[in-house]
Amino acid sequence: MTFSPELILAQLKNLPLPQRYCVAFSGGCDSHVLLWSLSAIRQELACSNLHAIHINHGLHSQANEWETHCIDVCKSLDVTVETCRVKIDIPKGHSLEAQARDARYDAFQRLMRPGDMLLLAHHQDDQAETLMLQLIRGAGVHGLAAMPVLTDFAEGWLARPMLNVPRKQIISFARQQTLSWVEDPSNREMAFDRNYLRHTVMPMLTERWPAASTTLARAAQHQAEAASLLNSLAHDDLHRLSLPEPGQLEMPGLLELPRARQANVLRYWIRDICGYPLPNTGQLDRILSDVLYAGQDKSPIVNWQDVEIRRYRNRLYLGKSLAVHDVDWQASWTADSQLSLPVGGKLITQEREGRGIHKDCLASGITVRFRRGGEICRPAGRGHHHELRKLFQEWGVPPWQRDRIPLIYAGDELVQVVGYTSCAPFAVKPGETGVEFTIQHRESQNQH
Repeated sequence: MTFSPELILAQLKNLPLPQRYCVAFSGGCDSHVLLWSLSAIRQELACSNLHAIHINHGLHSQANEWETHCIDVCKSLDVTVETCRVKIDIPKGHSLEAQARDARYDAFQRLMRPGDMLLLAHHQDDQAETLMLQLIRGAGVHGLAAMPVLTDFAEGWLARPMLNVPRKQIISFARQQTLSWVEDPSNREMAFDRNYLRHTVMPMLTERWPAASTTLARAAQHQAEAASLLNSLAHDDLHRLSLPEPGQLEMPGLLELPRARQANVLRYWIRDICGYPLPNTGQLDRILSDVLYAGQDKSPIVNWQDVEIRRYRNRLYLGKSLAVHDVDWQASWTADSQLSLPVGGKLITQEREGRGIHKDCLASGITVRFRRGGEICRPAGRGHHHELRKLFQEWGVPPWQRDRIPLIYAGDELVQVVGYTSCAPFAVKPGETGVEFTIQHRESQNQH
């Protein structure tokens, strides 16, 4: 079966109906064919709102000319186009290819509206190359699943309606329609792994096995099916292990699972539930051995990519790596606005019935600081004072969090341990309205 716009129409009919189709239009042959085809079938689409997005990376001397070309093509097709110029910073040890991709997808996310579907022109040969790259990198089942046809993206979706179409059919169609496109010379640079595969390895494979790209793409589909089954198993396992607190996992049930299922549920929890990058194989092995089976008197930790996993008592804790902070920090505050904390988040006040401290505690201002040792508090409802360190143990507060919990002082008196208790005699009684201090985090920030 040769390529035609009707193939894209049939694919889109199997996908969710968006508010708008946004084509990632680089100006190259693949994205030009995708945009041209959508324009040709626009009246047959359930959603005829068609939009193009061109990202100008500024990495080539002709980048601005390519941008102009894309604008002209869209004008000829009566398609609205939005251009975005991005700046690429390449930290030491990072690849230009990866940084450009990240900048491109960040720009797409900013430009998309709720309910949009971003359409990419990836095809069957791209899928085969992705599988090969993942094999060389030693990826697991999820990595070998390569690129999905549809995935959630921003506040909508990302779709690849040409993923089953061979590259040669796309080029043939473009020539039949006498389309003109830009050729990025960087696509021939052998320093990039994908280009080396595309221009050196894949031609050798297809010379021996002409259907290699099709077969490899089919293998990726098999891996995607296997990954889906593993996710279902992990979901069922996680249902028995998860806790109400975000980023925490119950240990006893996890230890009852075979090692392979432990690894599977941890990957699913880290990536799909908590949204963090996965540890590599060595780091995951350390979690499975050093963290899960550490003695109760130990404080094991494994770090990767600004993420850390720890164990305390019978729980795993996952979150962003904790930065060093000044434990002697303190701030005078009138509590009439937000107070930024050096450990992240902002301290705010709320009036609550039956909770918090008396409002007159704020009359002369308060001081916010962290634990330094020797603090005592009589928690609301109790008759005796207790050392704060013993209260933290009683409440099950992990050791690494204890010197990051804000303490509220009125004069020299500790009046509230934020997030845990107000201290008598400053705590309000049932029926009274008090002032409670809470930490407000950004919506995207996971709490430890």
